[in-house]
Amino acid sequence: MVKRVLRTTTLPLLLLPLLLPLPDETGAQREPRRRAAPAAPKPPGKGGCCEEVRALKVQLANVSSQLEELARKQEEEVRSLLRQVLDLDQKSRLQEARVTEAESKFSELNGHVEIIRLQASQAATQTSADANYDCASLYNKNYKISGEYKLPADMFLGTPELQVYCDMETSGGGWTVIQRRKVGLTSFDRDWKQYKRGFGTTRGDFWLGNDNILRLTQQPTVLRIELEDWEGEKRYAEYQHFSLGNELNSYRLLLANYSGTAGQDSMRYHNNTNFSTKDKDNDKCVDKCAELRKGGYWYNCCTDSNLNGVYYRYGEHTKSTDGITWYGWHGPNYSLKRVEMKIRPQNFQS
Repeated sequence: MVKRVLRTTTLPLLLLPLLLPLPDETGAQREPRRRAAPAAPKPPGKGGCCEEVRALKVQLANVSSQLEELARKQEEEVRSLLRQVLDLDQKSRLQEARVTEAESKFSELNGHVEIIRLQASQAATQTSADANYDCASLYNKNYKISGEYKLPADMFLGTPELQVYCDMETSGGGWTVIQRRKVGLTSFDRDWKQYKRGFGTTRGDFWLGNDNILRLTQQPTVLRIELEDWEGEKRYAEYQHFSLGNELNSYRLLLANYSGTAGQDSMRYHNNTNFSTKDKDNDKCVDKCAELRKGGYWYNCCTDSNLNGVYYRYGEHTKSTDGITWYGWHGPNYSLKRVEMKIRPQNFQS
């Protein structure tokens, strides 16, 4: 009985060491193992932030590229529109110029037809008493359109029919143009015979001829000189007395009573002088002024004006004194753009 009790009590005691913690190498007992607590979530690190920034930068670069492309396309469209506007404006101006040119030609043609009609209507009844010997007499017979006219032969002087250009508008009209410089294609460096009979075309640059000018100044005559510079400014000089001697007197110039806007009288120095050309020197100087100034003119020694000089374009005349000069306005080294000399009787009334 006693033995059975011992067996039942000793078995649990034998199992007891197995249930107690074993000592470690140092002899201490190890703590019982505990279940590890779950790891706390990590805060967002630098790696994730950089990725987001990088993505935003890529998006921003894409947007900037798109904006630049849109701006470039818009600029191209604006340039294209500007080119179209300029092209249309140029075409409009060209069309306007063509219309203006056509209107001018039509007006000129119409004026020419009117001149022919008027001359034809009066030719049948015209007598020597009312013959048209200058533009002033034409004006008084109601020929008031500027243009080319034919004057009849002068039997008294023995001169043939003469084609002239009449200015029927300036300062009352009635002017017979005896000289013009405006194109520059006609040389005025001519000899005595050419200046005597005239040269050039009445619609361009020309000299009417000393014999023809003599024919038109057999009565008291007014001379008007019109000048224009390369800046578009216009001046004029007018002489209430103008006459020429005959060829035996070398077409000696006589003029007086200057007025106008051309500054100092630059024809006064040439008054009472003979006409000279490169082959006939009649000046009052040792030098041959016609050769030096390259034109036919009433040279003294040598010039205060040279209306028959070389036609220089703007900027080409600064070192020359042989241009188309009027000292009283622009001095000796400025060649004018346009010059016209015209005459009419002193007793003319518009």
